[in-house]
Amino acid sequence: MGDETTTTQNLDVVRVDEVRQLLLVRGAVPGAKNGHVVVRPAVKVKVKKGAQ
Repeated sequence: MGDETTTTQNLDVVRVDEVRQLLLVRGAVPGAKNGHVVVRPAVKVKVKKGAQ
């Protein structure tokens, strides 16, 4: 119980409401109500063909 960082991938940004400063995300976002969420670009390593 305390500050804990959790990473969730593969969420879709559905809409951005600039007037109300809202970012609508499809999927489960962990954390408490009214908590802070950091949204970053996905950084995934592409697997080459034939690699195991």
